Amino acid sequence: MDQAQQTLDAVLLKTRYWQRWATLTLNERQVKVLNRLLDGFDGKLTNSKWAAIAKCSPDTALRDINDLLARGVLSKAGAGGRSTSYELADG
Repeated sequence: MDQAQQTLDAVLLKTRYWQRWATLTLNERQVKVLNRLLDGFDGKLTNSKWAAIAKCSPDTALRDINDLLARGVLSKAGAGGRSTSYELADG
């Protein structure tokens, strides 16, 4: 019963999230990585991890990330520079 409730909660969270951002036009890479985050990504999301998940160059990953930062979908989670990591924005 508890496992079923956890699964249902996860599905509802993901559904509400995508309903909130339904008006945004996102590319396939952005959707893929955001779904990975919603499914319970372990660790910190960095530019290099984004590039690996989306199978793109680090420059393309950074453009995707900066686009989502500007739109308020992502926020910076870590310090600046090489240790910068990202997370889903609140609200």
